Amino acid sequence: MTPRRLHLGRGLVYGVMAVFLASTVVFTQAGWQKAGSHPADYDMGNDPSTAFTGTSSGFIRSNKPSPQGFGTYMQTIDATDYRGKRVRLSSRVKTQGIEDWAGVWMRVDSPTGAIAFDNMQDRAIKGTQDWANHVIVLDVGPNATAIAFGVLLSGKGSLWIDDVEIEAVGTDVPVTDVLKKRAGNPRNLDFEAPPKP
Repeated sequence: MTPRRLHLGRGLVYGVMAVFLASTVVFTQAGWQKAGSHPADYDMGNDPSTAFTGTSSGFIRSNKPSPQGFGTYMQTIDATDYRGKRVRLSSRVKTQGIEDWAGVWMRVDSPTGAIAFDNMQDRAIKGTQDWANHVIVLDVGPNATAIAFGVLLSGKGSLWIDDVEIEAVGTDVPVTDVLKKRAGNPRNLDFEAPPKP
């Protein structure tokens, strides 16, 4: 399958996941939506003055002294072409003054809810960083109906996103799915296990 490259401007974990499913959505630029738990606390759109490649990028920027919740700039696509495949989302992100955290995210939905999810909260983007590639890999189940993806910002700061790419990859590429990281059975119920190093 040919990777889908999405050029912007040219054409927490489980709680955040639940909020994505019922967030306020406002369409801004072609294909991209402004959403999140408190989208009014964040400006989002196209920035023609900053780009990794080309002439523009997408951005999220807090617009209040103490922004609440998070804002996300996102898309949702049909999952039909990706069913039964492992999918990699990669994008270039640049940040300035992130005080809480930011991350690229992707979620696979089925008729009964989310079946795969990662928002990088366990490897959050913070502070000021130059353009860097960030990757999420999820399995798209045979019952998947949609794939949602984007970038989020929680708290003060600014970020830019560019050169978003979605492609099918082999099963040798490890998934980053936080839903698969949940323990299958209760552990350390007597609190006697040694702490992790």
